[in-house]
Amino acid sequence: MGRIALGLSYDGRGWQGWQTQPGGRTLQDTLEAALRRFLAAPAVATICAGRTDAGVHALQQVVHLDTAAVRRDESWVRGVNALLPESVAVQWACAVPDGFHARFDARARTYFYVLRSAPVRSPVLHGRVGWVHDPLDESAMRAAAALLTGEHDFSAFRSSECQAASPVRTLQALDIHRSGDFLVFEFRANAFLHHMVRNLMGVLVMVGRGRRAPEWAAELLRDRDRKRAAPTFMPDGLYLAHADYPGAQLPQRTAREALRHHLGML
Repeated sequence: MGRIALGLSYDGRGWQGWQTQPGGRTLQDTLEAALRRFLAAPAVATICAGRTDAGVHALQQVVHLDTAAVRRDESWVRGVNALLPESVAVQWACAVPDGFHARFDARARTYFYVLRSAPVRSPVLHGRVGWVHDPLDESAMRAAAALLTGEHDFSAFRSSECQAASPVRTLQALDIHRSGDFLVFEFRANAFLHHMVRNLMGVLVMVGRGRRAPEWAAELLRDRDRKRAAPTFMPDGLYLAHADYPGAQLPQRTAREALRHHLGML
């Protein structure tokens, strides 16, 4: 048996998230069904870098699987893509050491949230970017972002369904970039809690709208009370962009290169 890593991109609209569900329309179920057909195998199991929720997209999701089959890298890409729906595509494939693990070897993950600030919604971009109709105070949001970076107990930003053993995470970077009518929020952390990025977005947008001061972010971290924080923001503009594997030779783009490649931003 050998281990293969695949790089996937997908449009999360219409999917019930990554993780397999009984009778559910999930990305993992769909990928594994395509792999079974491609390999003519009765069962194929995949492990991913980060499980995305319903409606959340991926620019570079990394998965691994074990197989006795021997195929060229380009054959994996072309063959599996021929069996996948249009909203999912393998971008690259390569053999990796048997000890490589897509989830546990990832030392950091980067997500982008793409938010459009404009008076009228765009039906063309519906489901692909978040949207607010009012202008946002970028300076205030950046001030709040600075308070959120670092190692913290993010209990105020985790879902009630979160199964992580600890709410402590290290948010290594939270940067905000403008691209025309769009604001691109870049989140990088050693790991994320369930709904953590969308809950952080809810707070940042509320601060940007002037409904709360930037210092509110620090208060939420201190109080560790999810009920006092903002509602979970829409999934539409959230993209898993990169997982870091120090020392691994994977044909990945950087997070920003992936964003430019797929969305033409940054």
